[in-house]
Amino acid sequence: MTTYRTAKFSELPLILDWAADEGWNPGLEDAEVFFAADSAGFFVAVDPQDKPIASISVVNHTADFAFLGLYIVRQEFRGRGVGLGLWKQALKHAGSRTVGLDGVEAQQNNYRASGFVYAGTTTRFTGLLTERASREIQVADPREIPTLIQMEAAASGVSKPNYLRPWLTRSSTRTTFAKRENSASVGFCTIRRCQTGAKIGPLVAPNIDVARELIAHAAQGIDGPISMDVPETSTALTELCKTMGWQPCFNTARMYKREFGASGHNCFAVTSLELG
Repeated sequence: MTTYRTAKFSELPLILDWAADEGWNPGLEDAEVFFAADSAGFFVAVDPQDKPIASISVVNHTADFAFLGLYIVRQEFRGRGVGLGLWKQALKHAGSRTVGLDGVEAQQNNYRASGFVYAGTTTRFTGLLTERASREIQVADPREIPTLIQMEAAASGVSKPNYLRPWLTRSSTRTTFAKRENSASVGFCTIRRCQTGAKIGPLVAPNIDVARELIAHAAQGIDGPISMDVPETSTALTELCKTMGWQPCFNTARMYKREFGASGHNCFAVTSLELG
């Protein structure tokens, strides 16, 4: 008999290994930051021996907004209703909040059946880039993280402090860089090492030139490809990716259950497809 329960922190590395098996290429230190965002927001379906066989996250970022991700059913348990049961159980955690997700486009009809409405496409662009240091870009000072969180909120449409505070804090595999003009931050990006190469996200820039400068600076010391997840509303960043020769790898459908007014910033890359 399958049962559903909240996931333990010790089970997050297993879930992220499943995500890697699905080709999602998670970061090397994602588990700690994800769990810090909402420790009660991760769920598993387990077999009679309490062994996880499916996962999902519904992370409550604010009193009004949650994000759904890491929805994975192990191959041998698909088609048995395990995923749907876990889905329904996990969504209870969001209560009356608006819930967002970046899901596989082929599953849109299933998400619609649960009340989700399509809001646009997010494209993962991947490529190589010649690194170039900039004197106007530095590692973000911990004291400016609240400002960077506000900048990301203005670009994404929702503030996620519990998630972004540790995400923007430097670690052994994750660094946030800020572009400064007249001692004020005008743009920033975070780059994190992944199982293959690295990912940039979030990225917030006032224009394509600052975005290019941030990406080239962040690329220093990175071996392998770099990826970014770019919403279709980020038209300037999409054009930059094409100009740099980066290739679209896959698309996801951004969908919301209940109303959500996204900002439509034109030079923005999302933090992660798992937590928004």
